[in-house]
Amino acid sequence: MKIGDRVKINKSLKVYTHPEHRGKAFDIEGMEGEIVNIITDWNGRPISPNYPIQVQLGKKFKVHLSEAELELV
Repeated sequence: MKIGDRVKINKSLKVYTHPEHRGKAFDIEGMEGEIVNIITDWNGRPISPNYPIQVQLGKKFKVHLSEAELELV
C-alpha cells in the first residue's frame, strides 16, 4: 500500500471520534477512503507505530489503521 491508494475498511472497528457521532460508538467497517500518510518517523527518528497508515474518510475524518484492517479498492 502507498499514499494515494483507495482502500476499504474490512473489519468491524468502532471509533468514538467521528465528527457526526462524537462520543458515541460508530462502526466504520465498509467505509472507503484514501491513504494520506504512512508514518515511519517522528522528528527525524525512525519509529514503528502499531497503526502506521493514516486514512482520510470524508472531509473531516482521518483514522490511523494497520494494513490488516484495510483492503485495496
